[in-house]
Amino acid sequence: QVRLVESGGGLVQPGGSLRLSCAVSGMAHSAATMAWHRQAPGKPREWVASMTTAGNTYYDNSVKGRFAIARDNASNTMFLEMSSLKSEDSAVYYCNVPAWNYWGQGTQVTVSS
Repeated sequence: QVRLVESGGGLVQPGGSLRLSCAVSGMAHSAATMAWHRQAPGKPREWVASMTTAGNTYYDNSVKGRFAIARDNASNTMFLEMSSLKSEDSAVYYCNVPAWNYWGQGTQVTVSS
């Protein structure tokens, strides 16, 4: 059974940084394209970034240059490094395996002074 567990969210001031983690069990995270999504209150869930099995990365324009997706094969974990955070980045962040529609439970990120 595949399980995705996000962590690392919290409260951060505008301009600050956070690193989100997605611990993967039941499959090798490098075996499929992995993605991060987010959902702010009252808004639909939106795609943020993806990493393919080959390690290619893709970002939504709203986060390009500020966010970076990475993975650690030893721990079977995917990361989302977020910097220069803005209030509009506040949302619940989810990791996802698009091919099989696996989702984690999400982690809350709040950017506020």
